[in-house]
Amino acid sequence: MDKFLLQQQVLERLAEDLLQAEQAARAAHETATHEENIAENKYDTLGLEAAYLATGQARRAEAIRQAMANWRQFRPQPYDASKGIQLGALVCLVDADDKQQQLFLGPAGGSMKLVSDAQPVQVISSESPLGRAMLGKFEGDEVSIQVAPIRQRFEVLRVH
Repeated sequence: MDKFLLQQQVLERLAEDLLQAEQAARAAHETATHEENIAENKYDTLGLEAAYLATGQARRAEAIRQAMANWRQFRPQPYDASKGIQLGALVCLVDADDKQQQLFLGPAGGSMKLVSDAQPVQVISSESPLGRAMLGKFEGDEVSIQVAPIRQRFEVLRVH
């Protein structure tokens, strides 16, 4: 799998998300400031609610812009077996049921599922619980995370 192609797919998806967030923020702002939505009494809160929504969508758009900046600066490096799993690693994990999953460890803000070479790839941040647990691990190592009352265990099958 091509890490740079995965990076481009993440950037394309983030660009789509940004467009949607900006459109939603504009629509909420227009609703909040429309003359028909001026409050006539203390129970008439449509304009206020739309203003809160516009603020939230604007914050979401800014978070997506920051994620895009992180992903543009990101330069996936080839796997260095002496350092173990690092940011930019493409990792295949297997669980106790022999179910495999491909993970691409990237910077913050790009958590999503992609398809590359007809295989699903989960993009995760190195700041996520599973991302943190994988850092520094090697092929054959066990990775475990606690999810609510359940401890999930995986074996690192391959790293690229």
